[in-house]
Amino acid sequence: MLPAGIRPRLIAIRGPVPDNDRDERIFRQSKADCLDGRVWRQSRSDTVDDTQGSKRHRSNVDRRQFLRRTAAASTLFALPTIIPASALGRDGAVAPSERITLGGIGIRNRGGYVLDFMLQQPDVQFLAVADVRADRRGAIKEKVEQRQGPGVDTYRDFRELLERDDIDTVLIATGDRWHAPASILAAQAGKDVYSEKPCAISIELTQRLAETMRSTGRIFQAGTQRRNVPNFLGAARLAWDGHLGQIHTVHASIYELVDRHDWLPAQPAPDKEVIDWEMWLGPAPWRPFNQAYVDGGWRGFHDFDSGAKLLDWGAHTADLCQWALRKDGTMPVTYEPLDVAGDNVIECTYADGVKLVMRRGGWMGLGTCPVRYEGDEGWVETGDSGRTAVSDERLRAQLPAPPDDPGISPRWHVRDFFDCVKTRQQPACNPDVMESSHILCHAAAIAWILQRKLTFDPATHSFVDDEPANRLRARAMREPWIF
Repeated sequence: MLPAGIRPRLIAIRGPVPDNDRDERIFRQSKADCLDGRVWRQSRSDTVDDTQGSKRHRSNVDRRQFLRRTAAASTLFALPTIIPASALGRDGAVAPSERITLGGIGIRNRGGYVLDFMLQQPDVQFLAVADVRADRRGAIKEKVEQRQGPGVDTYRDFRELLERDDIDTVLIATGDRWHAPASILAAQAGKDVYSEKPCAISIELTQRLAETMRSTGRIFQAGTQRRNVPNFLGAARLAWDGHLGQIHTVHASIYELVDRHDWLPAQPAPDKEVIDWEMWLGPAPWRPFNQAYVDGGWRGFHDFDSGAKLLDWGAHTADLCQWALRKDGTMPVTYEPLDVAGDNVIECTYADGVKLVMRRGGWMGLGTCPVRYEGDEGWVETGDSGRTAVSDERLRAQLPAPPDDPGISPRWHVRDFFDCVKTRQQPACNPDVMESSHILCHAAAIAWILQRKLTFDPATHSFVDDEPANRLRARAMREPWIF
């Protein structure tokens, strides 16, 4: 946290999407840092200080002028009677001036798992949590304070958390409907963002999210952590280095697709201090309260889910296929749902003829989120177990040892994020990377919903001469959550 009263705006110079050599360096540095406790420290004074401050972009989302500016100042922390050595940077601890402060928004199952790894970072201090559920606010407060001591504040409305000048970064792990709006507001409030996927519920919001991160200069990491997991890196390297020959087909695993438009039965809504139903809905269309929604049963409902559940795994696996093909910044030009019994298969074709096949079945049992890359000289398949199958044992010598952590682990991904918060470099799954892979998935989901082949223009992010498909590029948003 910076000294009181001094908060320069941190500006990132936008450059090209990181190349694959840099991806490997990030992976190696992050792995070493996490395994032996070292962190790459860099003084906050080394960052770019834009004291003139270009105008911060604001939306019309406004809770009494995005809360009274002086509210936080009247509720600052009281000094402890005894100051521990760790607070002074002694005994090997990171000094306060070097710490990255963190807030959490909507932390539940996956978010709690990611938070565990963030709390392991010696230069990170968690200050506050916001959640529409009182039980979740209390649970996260208790969890963090057991680890780092008292001092975690709780909020029902996340905008109050964003108003705090002493919070540098936020972990956003709400449901799909909130990821992009909360990330956009966080960036406009000067926070760097780690957002769970799917990062946006539509093509339009994906574009708005990426542009907001670029225009505000904030660091953004999509929670598609497998680019920082060794076995997935090893499989991609086989493709990059030519060991598979000319790549002609890549395969991405997806969930069973579901697109529901019904409502669950109405139930009496709790007091908003227990569960704030209006805030839970946020930008999504109104419907009556049902406890199942807030307990995770919102998945598969069109108003709450990103693309018929395709992005649950597709945001990971299609992203890995893009990475292996070195096609960040573009995407396939046609999307065709195929009639395959017992499966959801979507064949996506790039302008150069390479095919990306999304499917549920036919995998080799290597764990969740498997991917497969096929060339004219061989193939490789890997998944979250860390194990990798290859067409020829000669390829195995090119692979890294299976990782200790499974593919669901964000261990190296969160370290990558915090390193980039300090250096202002772009992380592995930055806004440009996220934008391409998410829009790809949304286009595939729209093709499945319409049940016909679609042609897409990667330059304009729109379907070619297809008004019904283009209407599905955006979602209606409730007042006041309109950008």
